[in-house]
Amino acid sequence: MHPVKVAIVAFDQIRPFHLSVPCAVFDEKSGAPQPLFQVRVCAAEPGELRTTSGFSLATRYGLRELANADVIVVPSWRDPHESAPEPLLAALRRAHRRSATIVGLCLGAFVLAEAGVLDGKLATTHWRWTELFKQRFAQVRLDPNVLYVDQGNIVTSAGTAAGIDCCLHVVRRQYGAEITNRIARTLVVPPHRQGSQAQYIEQPVLSQAAATPLTKTLNWAAQHLDQAHTLDSLAARALMSRRSFTRHFRQHTGTTVGQWLLSQRLGLAQRMLETTDQPIERIAERTGFGTALSMRQHFGVAFHTTPSTYRREFRGS
Repeated sequence: MHPVKVAIVAFDQIRPFHLSVPCAVFDEKSGAPQPLFQVRVCAAEPGELRTTSGFSLATRYGLRELANADVIVVPSWRDPHESAPEPLLAALRRAHRRSATIVGLCLGAFVLAEAGVLDGKLATTHWRWTELFKQRFAQVRLDPNVLYVDQGNIVTSAGTAAGIDCCLHVVRRQYGAEITNRIARTLVVPPHRQGSQAQYIEQPVLSQAAATPLTKTLNWAAQHLDQAHTLDSLAARALMSRRSFTRHFRQHTGTTVGQWLLSQRLGLAQRMLETTDQPIERIAERTGFGTALSMRQHFGVAFHTTPSTYRREFRGS
């Protein structure tokens, strides 16, 4: 198995954290016998690349590396009002024509939109800059309320930590849930957050490790997805009123009970398709979809494929 070639674009006045996110995710082997990704940081501009933190970067790679990359990551951009260099935009257009996966994290979505590769597609970016994005790129369908958007070979994310979720999503598409979970554990981050989860969660203070009635209930529900769950049944298990449970649930997860349950069921179905030979019907029962038809319908909406095709393509890769 050859490592996937990843080119990460660096530019003058880059924020170190934005650059470190894809480097940390794609550079992590997590016990694999050989590197999963071949990562190269590529300068978008000649000369010294200064960071916003007062130190400079040096890399021997330039935009030429984008021509051979399987995955290209634009980790942000220094100013949403400023146009990106034309050589970078041209390189992204060429990569798009050959169907490379192009990822725009945070303000990197502005660069992808300027290159024209987002025309007519759904995308997202940092919530603070959504109005400017809409003004500059009316041809792009912007969803300002999600963590990341997967449009096949184009993926965009919201700001800062959402970039980690987005990069883990790209890893999951390539190598599946088990490897992605190992990388996430090494980085001490959640292994999978559905892209439709809200960008901004008020008071996100509840820890995954906190033994609260809410977290205990969510952990129990995640272990019993084959059972039917409703807002009322989960609230009763947590010994909370419907109103209180709904409020705390939204604060903790940034989504609704129905969306959270669907995300958990889809994630478990993916893992079972990747790691077991169980029939689709059995997986549908175990994950709480009930029937293979129901699971196929949800897979079609979420992943634009069928469970059978997902299993075949994952194992083929």
